[in-house]
Amino acid sequence: MKCAKIAGLGKCLPSKILTNADLEKMVDTTDEWITTRTGIKERRIVDKGVAASHLGVEASKIALERAGISPSIIDLIIVTTITPDTQFPSTACYIQEALGASRAACFDLSAACSGFVYGLTTAVQFVKTGLYKNVLVVSSEVLSAITDWQDRSTCVLFGDGAGAAVITEGDQDSVLGVYMGSDGSETEVLSLPAGGSRIPTSQYSLDNRLHYMKMQGNELFRIAVRVMVDAAKRALKKAAVNVADISLLIPHQANERIITAVAKRLRIPQDKVYMNISRYGNMSSASTIVAFCEAWEEGLIKSGDIVVLDTFGGGLVWASAVIKWL
Repeated sequence: MKCAKIAGLGKCLPSKILTNADLEKMVDTTDEWITTRTGIKERRIVDKGVAASHLGVEASKIALERAGISPSIIDLIIVTTITPDTQFPSTACYIQEALGASRAACFDLSAACSGFVYGLTTAVQFVKTGLYKNVLVVSSEVLSAITDWQDRSTCVLFGDGAGAAVITEGDQDSVLGVYMGSDGSETEVLSLPAGGSRIPTSQYSLDNRLHYMKMQGNELFRIAVRVMVDAAKRALKKAAVNVADISLLIPHQANERIITAVAKRLRIPQDKVYMNISRYGNMSSASTIVAFCEAWEEGLIKSGDIVVLDTFGGGLVWASAVIKWL
């Protein structure tokens, strides 16, 4: 088996900022209500006509440049998203064309907010088996396109953004351990009901606003804390790493109270927990990679550091990865 290294990270956030004050003018809510319950102060929103592939391309260019990898030698592009440009072709194919990565195989992966860890794990397997040498993982979301801006319980939570990682052959493994799980009995807790073969687009689905995300917030909170704690513990065990050895915990940025509860149960001090939810809100699969990239850019991740990514999302799915920064 070969070794798989994370060679470069990149991110792209839209320039348009939607603040809590802006939302006060749109729905019956307040900055105080949003902040105390979620920790979110603002989120980024794309301009009209900007799709997931557009954000993904920009994040990819940065990651590739930092990795010293030309698009021409990318073997595989994996895009994790729940807001693809189109049902088909894959968003990965749109990104391939824009980058000029003509030799790359392409596919999309749907694992909601756990998408990046699922995509990273998939990429690592391709490299470790020797099938591919250079893999680009892109997590890009335009959640504003599936957010019901009339629903005050959900519209305050979500934002747009993208991140990317380049995985290449290396002398050591970056990913030391991974745990992934799911529970299909909880599909109704967080979902996008219509637009697929289960509920095709119709006048009924449009009239009932079934093309927007639906969420059972209280139930999701309860499950999220439990599965994120369990996933992190299992990934740490597989990696043979102790909690005390963690340099930084980077959880999915869904809710500040969830993040705080997870860290407390794992007995990880808050100064070792990275949060940017106040600036970006929940960007689904893009949240974790954007936070990972941003923490590295801020100098919080150095060579030899142990970083734990910990996620959950609609499915329900969850995943955690223990990473040694090389």
